[in-house]
Amino acid sequence: MAISAQAFPLRKRRPSAGAFVSPKLSGIDLLQSLLQLTKEIGSLKPLQFLLRRNSLSIIRKSKLLAILFEELLRAPMAFYSTSAVLCFEEMFIVLQRVKALIEDCSNGTSKMWLLVQNQSVANNFHELTLDLSTLLDIFPLKEIDLSEDVEELVCLVRKQCSETKTLLNPEDESLRLEVVTMLDRIKKEIVPDHSKLSEIFSNLGIRDSSSCREEIESLQEEVQNQNDDKSKSELVALIGIVRYSKCVLFGASNPQPDIRRRKSASEIPIPSDFRCPISLDLMRDPVVVATGQTYDRESIKLWIESGHNTCPKTGQTLAHTELIPNCALKNLIAMWCRDQKIPFETAESKDKPKGVTSINKAALEATKMTASFLVNKLSQSQSFEDANGVVYELRALAKSDSESRTCIAEAGAVPFLVRYLASDVGSAKSNLQVNAVTAILNLSILEENKNRIMETEGALNGVVEVLRSGATWEAKGNAAATIFSLSSVHSHRKRLVRKTRVVKGLLELARESPASCKRDALAAILNLAGDRDGVFRLVEAGVVDVSVQAMDEGLTEEGVTIIEVVVKRGGLLAIAAAYSAIKKLGSVLRSGSERARESAAATLVTICRKGGAEMVAELVGVAGIERVIWEVMGTGTSRGRRKAATLLRILRRWAAGLDGDLTESYGVSTTNATTIVTSSTTVALTS
Repeated sequence: MAISAQAFPLRKRRPSAGAFVSPKLSGIDLLQSLLQLTKEIGSLKPLQFLLRRNSLSIIRKSKLLAILFEELLRAPMAFYSTSAVLCFEEMFIVLQRVKALIEDCSNGTSKMWLLVQNQSVANNFHELTLDLSTLLDIFPLKEIDLSEDVEELVCLVRKQCSETKTLLNPEDESLRLEVVTMLDRIKKEIVPDHSKLSEIFSNLGIRDSSSCREEIESLQEEVQNQNDDKSKSELVALIGIVRYSKCVLFGASNPQPDIRRRKSASEIPIPSDFRCPISLDLMRDPVVVATGQTYDRESIKLWIESGHNTCPKTGQTLAHTELIPNCALKNLIAMWCRDQKIPFETAESKDKPKGVTSINKAALEATKMTASFLVNKLSQSQSFEDANGVVYELRALAKSDSESRTCIAEAGAVPFLVRYLASDVGSAKSNLQVNAVTAILNLSILEENKNRIMETEGALNGVVEVLRSGATWEAKGNAAATIFSLSSVHSHRKRLVRKTRVVKGLLELARESPASCKRDALAAILNLAGDRDGVFRLVEAGVVDVSVQAMDEGLTEEGVTIIEVVVKRGGLLAIAAAYSAIKKLGSVLRSGSERARESAAATLVTICRKGGAEMVAELVGVAGIERVIWEVMGTGTSRGRRKAATLLRILRRWAAGLDGDLTESYGVSTTNATTIVTSSTTVALTS
């Protein structure tokens, strides 16, 4: 794979007993390691709100054991028995587990999850205490010369460790039962008592919007660390209740003007193995076809349904059209997206919500309550300042999952969000406009919401207004991304491409904006170019010149892909417009990326076939073009090699004066390293 191991985030998980091994030390080194470990545990702070007595008890025992190891190191014996060394080694492992458990419970672990797992974690503390008790029982006190005080201390610790019952704090257990009861009531669509919520959160040390946000992030991280659906379902329910509490207890967030918009896959370099060979986009649902090649499900499905029976990369006929999920690659892509803070959703989740939330009644009802609360509050907001916090909360909630997008839309949020797309809002409160258009963008990820947005009065015009005259580049870029999302539906694409303001707005943004916004605009333009009837509007508006400019500014793959689609679908008007791009495409053929060269070769074949001798002559004028084509034939992708071979045949027919029929078919045979072109004409090309 092209991505390094460092790109994948570490998974937080409570280490099992088997995760620790003996240090393979002996004598003084082992004792020094034990002393250091007990001091490290002794320096840890007890847990603050839950399991405080459990952590405090075992920390105190570790401090007492540190005195034992200090005594042993003052006058170390020349030789320890095998049983003594084994006891020391086992004690080292147990103390490692003690340290890991305390750190795991205190560093970033969700308080709500810790509360729900209260009995289990308390049992873990008790088991480790019993392990220490067992080791102290077999500790060879008689063979080791200890002072009376230290010997009494060891006996004291051993006695303390021999407790037969798990230490369970009644207050912690009472709090856990309150949360469980509240979740059960939410399942029955009973709105939680706000005073009771406030009491629970105060006891957990979650006392403001910031700590709620941290709690949600910890719960989301914990979801990734769970393997069974039951635990994931419980965690999602907890996320729901924390989100609801964050809004009703502490009010909506008041984001700062410089808050970053969500990352899209187009804003960062995507590992080549994660891109679909057809769309060149990040794969959401990778599948393997009969030839062993991997594609995104939506792209290859559309390819097959269009009547093709070959593999797009290899050109081989497909023995069958069954699509086999590439689960390993999908997991790698999901982990990479999580690390890059990119929303990751499969095609299935877009079409029909099937997440963990949908099988957890409490989570779903909590999300509905949160969405209804926010939309109701937004409907009553009098000032831009008040509205901004609520809109930001809706933006964040809409980013989280499909169920949240459904709940927000069903609560009627879209018409209220449209209010804040106007230019006067952007002038007065630019951040509010950004949050509003981004919230609509996040909602549009869900397929059914695309129709809601398109059918809402003023929504499309509002997005277009932000695209043309948004207060910030961020607002304009997110408006372009919204158009990209909406245009994935065929009927919406036809409607969008007929709007002159949409076409001109996207092209203006692609010309003038920073790189991140430019990518959003180019992605939307590429989608609109998928409508054959609308391509001429893009061509008349100057899409070819914009694409060439993008190629000059480092967005080569985006620019050349747009030109390829435009000349393929746009007829003679597009071919004529592409005349000015021929030399640039020749340059891409020489020094572009593998996929850019493939696309450039395919584009030049279309231009030369449909444009006639004048177009071919322009390409021949590119210095060293024949050598460049031969390089692509030898080193390019399978499709790139085929297109390069076709291009070379066209150029040779032109050189031979046989330009009356440039589309004549020729046979091509391919060897491992070189494509050999055979035709009735073998005249050498002259420049």
